[in-house]
Amino acid sequence: MDNATNAKKTPFYDQHVALHAKLVPFAGFWMPIQYTGIMDEHRRVRTTVGVFDVTHMGEFIVRGPRAAEFINKLTINDVTKLAIGQVQYSAMCYPDGGIVDDLLVYRFADHYMLVVNASNLEKDFAWAGEHLLPEVELTNVSAETGLLAIQGPQALEALQPLTDVNLNEIEFYHFREGKIAGRSAILSRTGYTGEKGLEIYHQPADSAHLWEAIFAAGKSYDIQPIGLGARDTLRLELKYCLYGNDIDQTTNPLEAGLAWITKLDKPDFVGKAALLKIKAAGLPRKSVGFEMLEPGIPRHGYKVFKDGKEIGQMTSGTQSPTLNKGIGVAYVATEFSPVGTQIDIEIRGKFMKAVVVNTPFVAARTQ
Repeated sequence: MDNATNAKKTPFYDQHVALHAKLVPFAGFWMPIQYTGIMDEHRRVRTTVGVFDVTHMGEFIVRGPRAAEFINKLTINDVTKLAIGQVQYSAMCYPDGGIVDDLLVYRFADHYMLVVNASNLEKDFAWAGEHLLPEVELTNVSAETGLLAIQGPQALEALQPLTDVNLNEIEFYHFREGKIAGRSAILSRTGYTGEKGLEIYHQPADSAHLWEAIFAAGKSYDIQPIGLGARDTLRLELKYCLYGNDIDQTTNPLEAGLAWITKLDKPDFVGKAALLKIKAAGLPRKSVGFEMLEPGIPRHGYKVFKDGKEIGQMTSGTQSPTLNKGIGVAYVATEFSPVGTQIDIEIRGKFMKAVVVNTPFVAARTQ
């Protein structure tokens, strides 16, 4: 569905057009790639506050007496550990351990909400439906949900005048239901940038009003709209996974660096048996972060070498606007994964020196 003929418009489409955004079909929607430029927008989020239209994300509601049991069977993290008002990062796996998608799980008093990647929405809903338990109701509410992400060190300060909810009292990966700019919304302390921020789930009928109110409130903070281009460079500086690049059905969460959300000691879940075998056998490859030691911009798909021998392939890469150097993520043979290992990235037919580093590349400032 990623073509102009079928692409849908988010409730913020008119605002993007008015701001002369570069719009492209993405995950079935016309989405802004950039407004003033990726570098400029990236730095805005790192210094003050930026606003992302992320309405293209998918939202599913799960209800019923066996809802927690269903989600725990479907996902790799332990949903029973969630308190009401808490959010959990998780993933779904195929029986062979490959990743269906990564997602967020929200726990409300009487139901759960799953937030999935836009490009996987239909696949994810079908997959969840295949594993549905009796007494569980699964509803796709994506079309009835607008979503804005306001991110940056001054994001909460800029938004506070719009709501009676004390935003600083909401812990990272927690949420509150309340009003903002006079409209009912879910106010979630989540994001994909490594900065402080708030994600606002709301009725599409309120989208235009919220956009105007947020930009008015943020004017003195030099608030800017931010496109998907900067969203990608921002998340890469934190080594946040991107489905389709860093993780997919050919990768498993253990090699992807997601062992911390893979609860192999909880009751059976889809993919558990395979992941236990993978762990016992030892990982033949691992996802690592690296920095370029020579000028050159590493990109998705570039090959990784050591002493002239191919040892892996890049999954994400860019010129980091914060560090002003090339950074990337690659799956490499495990023996070459330790921090400090020097490697070569093949860029346009030339071997360029790089080194495996600790990640994230840029420290998170979410608290």
